[in-house]
Amino acid sequence: MKRPIVLHPDPRLKKVCAPVSDLSEARLKLAEDMLETMYDAPGIGLAAPQVGVPERLIVLDCEKTEEATPHPMVMFNPEIVARSDELNVYEEGCLSIPEHFADVTRPASVQVRWIDTSGNEREAEFDGLWATCVQHEIDHLNGRLFIDYLGAMKRQMITRKMAKLKREKARA
Repeated sequence: MKRPIVLHPDPRLKKVCAPVSDLSEARLKLAEDMLETMYDAPGIGLAAPQVGVPERLIVLDCEKTEEATPHPMVMFNPEIVARSDELNVYEEGCLSIPEHFADVTRPASVQVRWIDTSGNEREAEFDGLWATCVQHEIDHLNGRLFIDYLGAMKRQMITRKMAKLKREKARA
């Protein structure tokens, strides 16, 4: 089931999320719904607070080309356990901040530990777009948005435009 995406500014996007304590049927269904929502948007990542759920759950799939086989990933309680010294700059966007993009500098690769949908602890290294995406989504779980990496003026401009967009949508 596709879920509505929470738009910035919204206080739910600025809160630190609670760890997931068990993989209930409802949580597994949430992960499935989040993947459907992400693909429909279309996006390459989505965090639970973006659908109004303050829990440490992210989904991602950075296989973007038509001919690529989808590679959906579901991560409960993801955490970065190591970061490279090497940095990468990617133009980032966010489903909660549609039509706004900016260059963000992040570690080029990260080692991430998480719980998979079977309840198993997993750990893997991500680089390139996957590294950027997983860091972006984990930031959401910590109440941080990609615009928080920008200068104050650019961040305020985007926030004002988003507030205006939300007012217009509310009137429609």
